[in-house]
Amino acid sequence: MKKLIATFTFMVIALTAFAQSNSEHLTFKGVPIDGTLNEYVAKMENAGFSHIDTKDGVAILSGEFAGYKDCIIGVMTFQKCDLVHEITVLFPRQNTWKGLDFDYNRLKSMLSKKYGKPDKCVEKFVHFFEDDDIKMSEVKNNNCTYYSVFKIENGNISLSIENVYYGVFDGCRVKLWYSDKINSKAFEEAAIDDL
Repeated sequence: MKKLIATFTFMVIALTAFAQSNSEHLTFKGVPIDGTLNEYVAKMENAGFSHIDTKDGVAILSGEFAGYKDCIIGVMTFQKCDLVHEITVLFPRQNTWKGLDFDYNRLKSMLSKKYGKPDKCVEKFVHFFEDDDIKMSEVKNNNCTYYSVFKIENGNISLSIENVYYGVFDGCRVKLWYSDKINSKAFEEAAIDDL
């Protein structure tokens, strides 16, 4: 009986430690942003994403996210320490301001329901225009600053409208960026060591 109680106590302590270590990291699709790039890619594949490529410490995946099909997911690591610290989601390209604005506000509303009001929000154009075609032109010319930042205990989540320049992924899109607090600090410390 003592052996059974000791085994049970060990299991409770181990599970508690496991739960606490998982809760320390920001999560993406329920998976803590932690571990090596290969480990994280495997977890994302298990979550239903397709691995497209890995190059220079960045893995590119595709799949459905937050109700949007054909999203592009970038998993970033610092090669020196092979530790995942950031996730970027590029939502499908939009050809109109109305489409971009809808996607941005829909996602901002969902994030606000989950994390509360954004800590910082800037939504403006260099020049004010009512016309949607001109607004879209302003996005393409990088004359638009549209973002919301949610600072949470385990890191930061940022939502933005951007004219993305990533080769085949170019175009005007909504971008969502997750930065794990613990691993981003480790990344920064490793980067500082290079100086």
